Amino acid sequence: MNRKISIALMIIALGLVVYNVTMIDFSVPLENSTVALIGIVASLCAIVLLLIFIASKKIEKRVNGE
Repeated sequence: MNRKISIALMIIALGLVVYNVTMIDFSVPLENSTVALIGIVASLCAIVLLLIFIASKKIEKRVNGE
């Protein structure tokens, strides 16, 4: 996967986080907004996985001497 694609996917995931934050009812967040909270956690997990992927590609380039 290309670095540009990874960055684009991170931007999409960040957009989903922002969207889901707007859907949370802050007066009772765990009662009515569970889907939004799950969406936020899933998007943040996707961002972390993409960052790990980018770091692993950098390590692979150093090991191979490219």
